[in-house]
Formats: sequence, C-alpha cells, structure tokens
Amino acid sequence: MTAQDSATIGTPIAVSKGTLLAALGVVSFSLTFPSTVWGLESFGPWSLTALRGVLAAAVAGTFLLALRVPLPERRHWVGLATVAGGVVVGFPLLTTLALQTSTSSHAAVVVGLLPLTTAAFAALRTGGRPSRMFWAAALAGAAVVIAFTVQQSGGTLHTGDLYLFGALLVCAAGYTEGGRLARQMPGWHVIGWALVLCLPLALAGSAVALAYEPVHLGAHGVIGLLWVAAGSTFFGLYVWYRGMAEIGVARASQLQLAQPLLTLVWSVLLLGEDLSPAATPAALAVLVCIAVTQRSRS
Repeated sequence: MTAQDSATIGTPIAVSKGTLLAALGVVSFSLTFPSTVWGLESFGPWSLTALRGVLAAAVAGTFLLALRVPLPERRHWVGLATVAGGVVVGFPLLTTLALQTSTSSHAAVVVGLLPLTTAAFAALRTGGRPSRMFWAAALAGAAVVIAFTVQQSGGTLHTGDLYLFGALLVCAAGYTEGGRLARQMPGWHVIGWALVLCLPLALAGSAVALAYEPVHLGAHGVIGLLWVAAGSTFFGLYVWYRGMAEIGVARASQLQLAQPLLTLVWSVLLLGEDLSPAATPAALAVLVCIAVTQRSRS
C-alpha cells in the first residue's frame, strides 16, 4: 500500500473504495462452492485442490515477474506462510473434501460463521477493540445466516461438517494475517507471494493426485477449475485483502455475511438447488446487520 493510500484511510472516499473492493471479493468467493461442485464433476478432491493452486500460482507468478516485484522482507515470510496455509491450502482442500458429501447451500453455514470468527481472530492478533454495537450487529447477522442455512438444509448435519468447521478456523487465521500484511504491502503482493510459496507443494500434489484419481474432462469441470483458480483464489483474494487494508479486518469481514445468501442464489442458478421462501427476508435482515457494522466505530 502506498503512502497516499495510507494517508486516505479513514476518509469517506477510502472507506467507500475499501468497501467496494471487499464486496467484489465477497462476490468472487460466493461462486467458489458452486464452482467447486462443478470442478468435482471432472476431478477428484485432491486433484482439484492441487491444480487450483498450480494455476493460481502461475497467474500470480506471471504478474510478479512481469512487474518485477521484489521479494518480500524476511519479517513477512511467517505471515505469508500463515496466509498460504489458511486460504491457499487449508480452506480449499477442506471445503472440497466437504463438498463431496455436502451441498453448496449447506456449506454456507460455515461461511455464515466466518465473519464473526475473523473479527475475533483480528481482535486477538491486532489488539483491535470493535464497539459493542459492532459485536451486537455481527452476532445478529451470524445468527440470521446460521438459522437460514440450517433451516434450508433441514436442520441436519452432514459428515463433511468437520471439514467445514476446520476450514472456518484456518481461513479466519489466513484472512486476519493477510489483512495485517496488506497494510504493509499491496494486497495482490500478499496473495501472490502466498500462492508462489505453495507452488512446489501444489506441483507435487498434482502429480500424486492425478496418478490416483480419475479425470473425466467436461465443460463444467474445466470452468469450475478455472474459476476457483483465477477468480476465487487470485482475483478474489487480491481485492479482498486490498479492501481489508482500507477499512479494517473486522469491518470488512462483516461484508461476508452476505456471502452465504449469494452462494445460495448461485446454487439455484448453476446447480439447480431449491431456494427457501425465507431467502428474501433473510437477505434483508443480513443487509441491515451489514449496514450497522459498517457504520459502527471501533
């Protein structure tokens, strides 16, 4: 992030720009589960995750080389490793394994909890102290999302839930550390170097997984792989970290309260899943909670 960016943080323009960037990230992320379901039509879970990492690292590495971005300082590598382990490896792998048995809409239960978990991680990591109004709105929004998604899934829990809850924890840690690093370097540098850091592991994983998991190439499978690699992993995380650097980790994380509902919409349009009649009132309630968290002060 440039000195000019730093100087504008906290102004109405900076907040508006940061909110827009974080919102673009949420839209990108909302397509991840449906795209993963498509990807699983052609690839096994381990192959899909590994190939996703290889392609995303190739995109990131191309940009880093083309723009001659210098290597990060040594003090940043531990943080980058946390980002890599949480959002490049942990979350994609665990959610892909979960989506073998869970529906896209059911997986949204975890995403509904992610904003609150990220805010908690951020408070512990950065020492931030969001206001009581912020926490009240965050808890209310999380409750709405959880109630809605659990009701749609019939109130039952699937075997993939352990994977999903594990994904929740590692992703919140990665988001928090990435948001902190994005205050010290451009957001796309954060995810770019995290992806490159994982490239050797992704290449090795691809070679092993493709040898054991059958591949049945189809249009859905290829599109799903390309989106989770270039759309969700690179573009989505780039604008997401940039947005968090502008408006703060805890506040940006509350925009993700809308992500499960967006995922449900994509699940209907792309996967043919049924949408509950409660979707509209739930969406309105979540939007109100988001508005409150965006206006509350730390």
